[in-house]
Amino acid sequence: MHVAEAIASRRSIRDFLATPVSGELIRRVLAAASRAPSGGNVQPWHIDIVAGERLDELRARMRRRLEAAAAGAAPEESDYAIYPKDLPSPYRDYRFKIGEDMYARLGIPREDKAARLRWFARNWEAFGAPMLLLCSVDRRMGKPQWSDLGMYLQTVMLLLRSEGVDSCPQESWSVYPRTVGDFIGLPPERLLFTGMAIGYGNPAHPVNALVSERAPLEAYARFHGV
Repeated sequence: MHVAEAIASRRSIRDFLATPVSGELIRRVLAAASRAPSGGNVQPWHIDIVAGERLDELRARMRRRLEAAAAGAAPEESDYAIYPKDLPSPYRDYRFKIGEDMYARLGIPREDKAARLRWFARNWEAFGAPMLLLCSVDRRMGKPQWSDLGMYLQTVMLLLRSEGVDSCPQESWSVYPRTVGDFIGLPPERLLFTGMAIGYGNPAHPVNALVSERAPLEAYARFHGV
């Protein structure tokens, strides 16, 4: 697949088939992705792959954690805020629109809060994907190294597309760093950054037809001497 085709066809898939992803394929993709840019060649990414019975165990653990939260258990302390507290326009508008577009495809109106919460909880089921990637980083790393994580993960997603495999990056896993960290044996010097559901998208599910809108070039780019 041409790189431009991989970029254009990448979607955040939110319903997966049960078809497994081979260990050989994910090992090949992760190794190839290590050519992603990394300032000073620091390579700050740490990756855990969970699949099969182990993923079933993690899903069961997350269901128990969500039930405890619904019953009033104290929330876990996240290591970072996924979004700024007061997200300004136009960024807030972009985020609001993609959420409304998604729930419209699902047929869940704004006033049905319970149904929206049930759908959101599927994040911690990895949307039914047969494989979950978890990315962590040394707590001593700074913002430049966090940008390296993004470049590595984007490279992983594009390489997966070249193999005909879908994905969905999920920072939602960082909301439960203790539960997830205990499960994968995350050492205390590392924090959980994000998850990524990996598998083959279900073409029959309406949510997977969602294509997010992107701002036009002139909204974010300026040209000097070009």
